[in-house]
Amino acid sequence: MINKITIIGVGLIGGSLAKALKSNNLANIVFGFGRDQNRLEAATKEGIINQYSTDLKIAVDGADIVVIATPVGSFESLLHDLKPLITQHMIVTDVGSTKSSIANSAKNILDEMLSNFIPAHPIAGKEKSGFEASDAGLFLNKKVIITPLDTNLPESINTIKKMWEDVGANVDFMSSESHDELLGMTSHLPHMLAFSLVNYLVSQNPSASIYAAGGFKDFSRIASGDAVMWSDICLNNKAQIIKHIKNYQKTLDSLVSFIDNENNDKLEAFFVNAKKTRDSWIG
Repeated sequence: MINKITIIGVGLIGGSLAKALKSNNLANIVFGFGRDQNRLEAATKEGIINQYSTDLKIAVDGADIVVIATPVGSFESLLHDLKPLITQHMIVTDVGSTKSSIANSAKNILDEMLSNFIPAHPIAGKEKSGFEASDAGLFLNKKVIITPLDTNLPESINTIKKMWEDVGANVDFMSSESHDELLGMTSHLPHMLAFSLVNYLVSQNPSASIYAAGGFKDFSRIASGDAVMWSDICLNNKAQIIKHIKNYQKTLDSLVSFIDNENNDKLEAFFVNAKKTRDSWIG
């Protein structure tokens, strides 16, 4: 059992990891760090974390693992603050939705402590934010992608891998570049489409939502995601997101052409291909 795990940012993901660690008896102490003492106190009272501090030095003192679970835009500042506090046997990891920008920041900031930082990303979440929405089962059978750095020690990587497997996740490994391209397609692009669709609806007819059926509600659900987090993701994976938005626009242009030219065969093939593909994913 790990003695102490410190979670920086006790929100949806950080809170869910804390709950999962505690429910599986994986750590003696799950320690929370944040800027808002009232929220940390509330999370402690709800049993999400054991202890907390708004002082980073106190929070990470004696920690075996430190998990950064804040928006990716905060990482540079946090890594600067963490650098002098990282000990030889401390492992620092994260849950950020982009990996290349985080890896670059770590390389520029951590210097001789770089080997202690292991980037990771659990592919799990909800449209709601905050520890109030946290769930100990959030990571069950979900993917966690670890994107190791060249300097990481195999035993440290295995420690993080085991932590995620012990809370029910399935761990894969890939480069940070592969991660950002893949998630740019499968996660970041769909969120951009959902945000855009809702804004389009409001701009065309603010009262149209009254008549929105289940399909619209299902598709637009993720537009309820945290605005700060998604702004940060856009800026930290902008090349991939812009590329996939532009490529998606080409797909829409093809669809417009099929409809405009009343090409029933191509329309039907377009829909059948999408249906078969999705059915194979969930079948």
